[in-house]
Amino acid sequence: MEEVKRIVNDIKSGKIKPLYLLTGEEPFYIDFLSDYIEDNLLTEDEKAFNQMVLYGNDVSVDDIIGQSKRYPMMAERQIVIVKEAQELHKTIENLAPYCENPQPTTVLVICYKYKSIDKRKKLYKTFKANGVILDEKKLYENKVADWISKMLAAKGYKIAPKASLMLLEFLGNDLGKINNELNKLTQIIKPEQIITPELVEENIGISKDFNNFELQNAIGTKNVQKAFRITNYFAQNPKDNPLVMTVALLHSFFSKVLKYHALTNKNNASKELGINPFFIKDYQLAASNYPMKKVSGIIAKLRDIDMKSKGVGAANLSQADLLKELLAEIFN
Repeated sequence: MEEVKRIVNDIKSGKIKPLYLLTGEEPFYIDFLSDYIEDNLLTEDEKAFNQMVLYGNDVSVDDIIGQSKRYPMMAERQIVIVKEAQELHKTIENLAPYCENPQPTTVLVICYKYKSIDKRKKLYKTFKANGVILDEKKLYENKVADWISKMLAAKGYKIAPKASLMLLEFLGNDLGKINNELNKLTQIIKPEQIITPELVEENIGISKDFNNFELQNAIGTKNVQKAFRITNYFAQNPKDNPLVMTVALLHSFFSKVLKYHALTNKNNASKELGINPFFIKDYQLAASNYPMKKVSGIIAKLRDIDMKSKGVGAANLSQADLLKELLAEIFN
């Protein structure tokens, strides 16, 4: 995010390069920057003759070079944006000679999504020498809640930690989808309001009471009745609550509880576990409720349930049966 801000600030201050390579596993920032360039570098009148958006599956590298070598018409520069450039992966290196000596009145933007261009090859090196490179990795899920808070803070909004976790569970680490939902929420509340779990439930359709994080909390606090109530709801709505997601979240949770047990200095537990300090109390309580040996057994059972859910060593057990078996092991 910081690199994106730096690039935007440079563009705002007039430090515009002839080459922009937007690449990497995370498509959100690629789309954000290409949209920013598309919307802000030219006036509306200039765009008609001087802005071209191409798509990798419709053009060749020669087409891109030919378009980039054109001179602008009644404008200081022209913009050439190539979206879905990963479709040109077999020939994209042929762009290197142009990038060695790019047209100074052209801004060429290459959007190469879902993976990075090979840093050892000439194309990457020429972009680095003569332009700007953004290479973003996919954000780890334990960083998404912090990302949500920062995105909202930049617009003057705040969000409750539980509301962030609800979005994370529902949307994973897809920053584009999360940003779309955040935009919906910020359109219906004032900046001084906090985005609460109730707002998320009412406007996005995520249950604040029946979700994996509530199940995790019920298990961690040994609230047996609540845990069975949530798993019964999951069993009745399996498409919205796939077992694989539940097992993955609980496996991550108990793996962190096991790590918490092993920490010699628990004052740094938040940093060591990679979790928001707000939630450290949940792991402290779970560790007090489940000794290390018990946690190890639960993790083993979660692996067993995962295999059974995929048909290994189980005679077509239903999701309801597997959830009951899992809770029986946890609360035994």
